[in-house]
Amino acid sequence: MDSTDATRLILVTPPDADPLAFPALLTEALGGGDVAAVLIASAAGKGAEQLAATLVEVAQAAGAAALVAEDTRLAGHARADGVHIATGFDNLRRAAESFRPKRIVGAGGLASRHDAMQAGEIGVDYVFFGRPHGDTHDSPHPKALDLAEWWSDLMEVPAVIMAGHSLKSVGEAAATNSAFVALHSAVWRHAGGPAEAVALAQAALAPGRRAA
Repeated sequence: MDSTDATRLILVTPPDADPLAFPALLTEALGGGDVAAVLIASAAGKGAEQLAATLVEVAQAAGAAALVAEDTRLAGHARADGVHIATGFDNLRRAAESFRPKRIVGAGGLASRHDAMQAGEIGVDYVFFGRPHGDTHDSPHPKALDLAEWWSDLMEVPAVIMAGHSLKSVGEAAATNSAFVALHSAVWRHAGGPAEAVALAQAALAPGRRAA
């Protein structure tokens, strides 16, 4: 999950991902363009560990980092590249202590500038603005846009911003100068399929991030 001068994509898996059908959809999506990481944010429960392990393999085979949401145990068992924590700073600290520097630790659930700075002080690898399944409108959430632009202009830790459920929101999200734009329903519900959605999102990122 390398941060470069060009904004890159992160794909968020659906909470209700079908263990039988979704791995093929993810493979299709990853074939559509450059994807930095896959955030495995599917619901816990029976079969969750097998699904996570399968999606980790699919992501890594395509050259994308595989991140598991909230569950460090599951991330370890599935041999993921890292974990995404949005359940408080105590859990974030524990994850950073056990995973870094060999694995990625990302911070979510950041509702303010103070929260983001506190996460940065813990030593995370990225800060995530918006909620992974919070793409309920065409555009990114206004607070996420504000926080991502503020952070990206001042801080070195990469920012991820959650786009809206329209592919038209990708350019708006990338204009914050964030290192990564996360997509969820804009990819999985795209009428032309996930590969086409990723290709269109990739095109919308051009010409890339502003020079620092």
